[in-house]
Amino acid sequence: MQLSDRTGSRMKLQDLHVLMTVAQAGSMGRAAQILNSTQPNVSRSIGELERTLGVRLLDRHAHGIEPTEYGRALLECGVTVFDDLRQGVRAIEFLAGATAGELRIGTTTFLAASFVSAVVDRLSRRYPRMLFHVSSGYVGALHEALAERKVDLLVMRSPGGAEDPRFAFERLFDESYVVAAGARSPWARRRTIDIKDLASEPWVLPPASSVIGEIIADAFRRIGRSAPQPTVVTDCPHMRVSLLATGRFVTVFPASSFKFLAKQAALKILPIDLPAAHRPNGIVTLKNRTTSPVAQIFIDCARKVAEPLASRVA
Repeated sequence: MQLSDRTGSRMKLQDLHVLMTVAQAGSMGRAAQILNSTQPNVSRSIGELERTLGVRLLDRHAHGIEPTEYGRALLECGVTVFDDLRQGVRAIEFLAGATAGELRIGTTTFLAASFVSAVVDRLSRRYPRMLFHVSSGYVGALHEALAERKVDLLVMRSPGGAEDPRFAFERLFDESYVVAAGARSPWARRRTIDIKDLASEPWVLPPASSVIGEIIADAFRRIGRSAPQPTVVTDCPHMRVSLLATGRFVTVFPASSFKFLAKQAALKILPIDLPAAHRPNGIVTLKNRTTSPVAQIFIDCARKVAEPLASRVA
């Protein structure tokens, strides 16, 4: 397949693919191995691209090969072109297979273990041939993965502040936060608790820079105290659940986790009012990018799963 511009020059998609592979591999030789080709063939493809465009696309130096500014501009376009083609192929495969498809989801660790798992479970029952790739990470890394089209969509909280013009955010539900302990904890039997009573308890918390870290710091700041020094700092929700089950630890959880993640018999919400900290959770997509049929089915299902949470907040 060839791409044509207004001047009539033509660019082969295969040559563009070769350029992307060379840039990723860092050398012609490694690219040839990846492409199951030869180094002369790789060099020829790059040469044809450079002659077509009239600019140098790669710089050769002692440590390998890296794109020039022209090469980087073309590579950015190449990512978009091949992603659009991939989306088109997926759409055709889905329409032909009716129940088959593949989706790449980026999300946070807690939403992966709770809300996203609930959506995937529901969809996998209805569409057993669907394949879900779920990766988790921090907000910045997730946004970068979406911008680079490494994932199809994100499920995460709204970062707040100025909106990134590259992304579209659809709110699903507003998240609130609760203090929790294990059912075996002596605190689980108390009807009234002041948060200051927990200052010296063993806390298991995510990093202080996280949303929950900020919430717990604000709660103690309001009573004139510093946030408690946690015994364990971890992003892993399952580790926090396991430690709470011992009856020794306390933590702060998203309230939705008690619907999707935690077993009511194992954990207990403590009667403590945290400062209002409702954070919208929703779907983030890349603007001006075609939504595949599988992605749309996921979004529709996510809306359904989120309905009880949205109505509860309302």
